[in-house]
Amino acid sequence: MKKQFAAFLLAILFALIFAPHAWCGKNTIKIGINAPITGDIPKVGEGTKFTARMWLADIKAAGGLKVGGKTYQVELVIEDNESRAESAVKVNTKMITEDEVLVIVGPQASKQAVPAGEVANNYKTPLISPWSTNPDTTKDRPYVFRGCFLDPFQGPVLANFITKEFGLKKAAVLYDVASDYPKGLAEFIKKAWEELHGSGSVVAFESFTTKDADFSSQLTKIIRSGAEVIFTPQYYNEVALIVQQAHELGWNKPIVGSDSWGSAETVELCGKDCYGLFFSTHYAAAGATGATKVFIDRYKKQYGYVPDDAAALTWDSLLIVQEAICACGKITGNMEKDRKCVRDAMARIKEFDGITGKMTFTEDGDPIKCAVIVRISDKGEFEFYKSVCP
Repeated sequence: MKKQFAAFLLAILFALIFAPHAWCGKNTIKIGINAPITGDIPKVGEGTKFTARMWLADIKAAGGLKVGGKTYQVELVIEDNESRAESAVKVNTKMITEDEVLVIVGPQASKQAVPAGEVANNYKTPLISPWSTNPDTTKDRPYVFRGCFLDPFQGPVLANFITKEFGLKKAAVLYDVASDYPKGLAEFIKKAWEELHGSGSVVAFESFTTKDADFSSQLTKIIRSGAEVIFTPQYYNEVALIVQQAHELGWNKPIVGSDSWGSAETVELCGKDCYGLFFSTHYAAAGATGATKVFIDRYKKQYGYVPDDAAALTWDSLLIVQEAICACGKITGNMEKDRKCVRDAMARIKEFDGITGKMTFTEDGDPIKCAVIVRISDKGEFEFYKSVCP
């Protein structure tokens, strides 16, 4: 009898070990947030975290997330990727294998999103990066999506805008060669500019390495090159240094940026040196209306400052995730099946009206949407200047 009982227990243990992987908490849905809370761009991580908490508050206020005929509680697993690629990979691996998250939002920056996206795709876990514009983030990765336009679109937008707005023909580019996002976008704008103005019209193509703080050598070469405009696709912590040092060296021509300029810290660090400058981005806070204004006002009241584009894109991405989970119609408790269901539901979303604009998704998980050109006003506000649509 004892032998039979022992065999019975062994059979149960065997079944538990080798059965399809099931959720530990069947009444709770876990969503991972992979964010740069520390490191080079902590303000982006802060906005990601704050926005996620706002979204979760709405879910809790509604009593939970209704999927089919059942209501589930939602838990956020927020992890710091330290603005480092290797940390973003470790964070994703942990959230997928240990925390058993259903879906991941983030990382934001392409430098982290590209390698982290590979991990998510390999583990067949749906991931949406709100802010990563590098094409490699979603390329050949059916489980990876994004909430923003791509750099192959942003590059021509900027080249055309600078050409039409200023009538200039000679450009310089200053970018971080060690970071996926600026490196990729620098190449796209160079290509777009030379298609408009001919080979050699990018008269200076200068690079530096992450954490460099002295750009005088590169800027001196740019000034001597005869460039009429500088394009620099850098993050807020570098923008201020580049712009201020350029002005100190006597540069008084346009400096134009990209969506990485959209942080609340950009003007705070740059001050009047950035007044009057333009950059492309995903939404303009000043003068916003409708659901966008509601989000901005609520965020500002709760956290004391206007949310940046990464925060707004995080809000849209969480709503896309919410729509996909609800569209599943059922949570089975089998992790592999439920993750695939969410992935398939996200892939079926073809039209989405977000606070950063209307999106039409491609088969690759990339949204087709408009870009916004923003001018930094004399009050330091990000003013809407014009929309540029595909």
